[in-house]
Amino acid sequence: MIDEFWHLFGPPQGQVLQESSNKLAKVLRKSWPGGPRRAHGCNARHAASHYLQQEPMKQVTHTLKDGRIEVADVPVPTLSDKFVLIRTNASIISAGTEKTKIDMGKKSLLEKARARPDLVKQVIKKLRSEGLAKTLGTVSTRLAAANPLGYSSSGTALAVGGLVDGIRPGDRVACGGVGYANHAEFAVVPKNLIVKVPDNVSDEEAAFTTLGSIALQGIRLADPKLGETVLVLGLGLLGQMTVQMLQANGCRVLGTDLDPSLIKLAQSWGAVGIDLDGAEVACRELTAGMGVDAVLVCAGTSSNAPIELCGRITREKGRVVVVGAVGMDIPRDDYFKKEISVVISRSYGPGRYDPVYEEGGNDYPAGYVRFTEQRNMQTVIELIASGRLDVKSLITHRFPVEEAVAAYGLIEGQKREPYLGIILNYAGADEQSQRSVPARIDVASTPINKAKLGLSMVGAGNYATASLLPPLRESGEVEMRGLMTSSGRTAASVAKQFGFHFCASDMAEVLAADTDAVVVATRHDTHASYVCSALKAGKHVFVEKPLALNMDELAEVAAALAAAPDRQLQVGFNRRYAPLTQEVLAHFAPVRSPRVVQIRVNAGFIPKEHWIQDPVMGGGRLIGEACHFVDLACALAASDPVEVHTIGMSKPGVSPLLNDNVCINLRFADGSIASIVYTADGSKAQPKERVEVHGGGRSAVIDDFKTGEFFEGDTGHRRSKMASQDKGQKAMLQGWVKGLRSGQAQTPSKTLLAVSAATIAAVESMTVGGPVAVNPQN
Repeated sequence: MIDEFWHLFGPPQGQVLQESSNKLAKVLRKSWPGGPRRAHGCNARHAASHYLQQEPMKQVTHTLKDGRIEVADVPVPTLSDKFVLIRTNASIISAGTEKTKIDMGKKSLLEKARARPDLVKQVIKKLRSEGLAKTLGTVSTRLAAANPLGYSSSGTALAVGGLVDGIRPGDRVACGGVGYANHAEFAVVPKNLIVKVPDNVSDEEAAFTTLGSIALQGIRLADPKLGETVLVLGLGLLGQMTVQMLQANGCRVLGTDLDPSLIKLAQSWGAVGIDLDGAEVACRELTAGMGVDAVLVCAGTSSNAPIELCGRITREKGRVVVVGAVGMDIPRDDYFKKEISVVISRSYGPGRYDPVYEEGGNDYPAGYVRFTEQRNMQTVIELIASGRLDVKSLITHRFPVEEAVAAYGLIEGQKREPYLGIILNYAGADEQSQRSVPARIDVASTPINKAKLGLSMVGAGNYATASLLPPLRESGEVEMRGLMTSSGRTAASVAKQFGFHFCASDMAEVLAADTDAVVVATRHDTHASYVCSALKAGKHVFVEKPLALNMDELAEVAAALAAAPDRQLQVGFNRRYAPLTQEVLAHFAPVRSPRVVQIRVNAGFIPKEHWIQDPVMGGGRLIGEACHFVDLACALAASDPVEVHTIGMSKPGVSPLLNDNVCINLRFADGSIASIVYTADGSKAQPKERVEVHGGGRSAVIDDFKTGEFFEGDTGHRRSKMASQDKGQKAMLQGWVKGLRSGQAQTPSKTLLAVSAATIAAVESMTVGGPVAVNPQN
């Protein structure tokens, strides 16, 4: 595959390694995890869409800027291998969790800052490094973004990903997950957050499954024994389900709340109702002075009173499990003297917040983790089916999804009316079977301006909205045509904010005739496939780094480029276009001898759970991030790489692909050399990037792309300082647009491909323990 790559574009000049490691390297490449996720299920999606019409789906969203709730028209999310496309039949509003989000939105900017000091620190850090204008733009974009609400629903499987087992189109399912099982007519949910619904369970009952799993996980952590006395503190929706499941477990259940009607409801399930004001005395009397064995805190309040009460009423060596959001200033005296255990329950169960489990679809063995998120959901649905968990009696209100704003008005207190279970209902199966997974939603009614470059975008994450779209819009040379996102939920709001003509969830829509160029800003595993699709459709392409995750993908891109010689490709290697980089290049313009380049990157720690650390999705930080600095080294050397040798820090459990503490040594065609030190283990107090270049009696230093120093001869020295950090994003994007207008590519495709090949070879070098040629020949 490497040979095919260089056959298409020709090897650069310069000394090459012998082929001693080539065969081994090819074997290693084939064994690498990586490459685009093959959407085996996409055929199912297209098969499902044949009977549906082009209509937008309804989704309930809120904005953090002002807490506004709206029922928006958005595209249906895209199906992939380990997910299921579901037509929603019912969803339930989690009043506590969702009201907290809405209330946060209604706070002033100052109140938001006080509530989230952690985010304020991030903003201040960004302000110091990137300046006021860019920071304000990023904050404004994120505050204005539409966010989904809801996480517990039921529906019918419409199409099934190719790697999903046990679910077939037409099955009724219960599903969960923030960002997945939203209040929306359609949802794409990972297979580990779905369970089948028995025939005797209605759609509305099934919608309680995920909420019930939260209650069940709290019970599992409390580990109640037959005959123990357990207090449920807070008798809202979660509390009522907790009472019922504890009763089914054979416990003696006590229940208390501020609302007498909720205490009365808990008594109907068999609980002993306790007035909150007299809870301490009642618990002592009902347990012969011993105290309750366990407390499940299902209340929602910023007050510290619940956790203080738990310390007074719990027996020695008892357990307190916090399920709701309450004050957590634990009074040491009571808890210390009694040695009370305190646990904060983590949502639905084991697997929560683990992308390998949730997004990757990898289950935990039952022998080691008996009850995961999914198995908790399965238990809840079985309890409902058997009648031991009555959720139908908890429903107090029903609203069609179109009237969701009125439903949220209820929990915001706009109506003085008691509520508990609020169900959102969706169009019936017969009606929805005539509707489709919409491919496109028109946003702007103005006619297309053919005088401008028609630009469409794939992906609308934080980097795209903060760093790519603003400078593209400011250039005045482009018109935003189509926006595609896989989730669908952000597409409509971003499309309106940046003036796109339409949004979609199908790549075919953005490759339409009215698109001249495509910007790809998705996760790394999709880059190469989207680039190839766009090139084959005759479009110019800008793709965020990396261009590819392995040599097989890179060869596919090279072949697509060779078949479209009049199309331009640009990769988001922005640092070569930074003003200080350009000053360095001008400083060394008179130098004809090779150069020495040294780059130190204090990249900072990223947890292993982050998607970039996923070998398949992100490809690791060396390929996903260090590629920036391989490109920068190439730009500063003014030559293409011919050899790479990487040494990685030896750490337990770290593979070459995921090693983020490395030294990369590069040799270039003109004899220049470069050394890149990339570390995740440095101090945050130190600036992130430092660059040094030497050659021909000259030197230059760049510090964090804020300041530059330039040296010549024995005494020549000058200093350059930027008003704010500038890593070249704006210059890169505007230069790309200018190149499209002039027909002259900003950076030769050959160089971009060579940089990508060198980055991939840098990982390969660690696997073979020696240097690897970037331009191997047989």
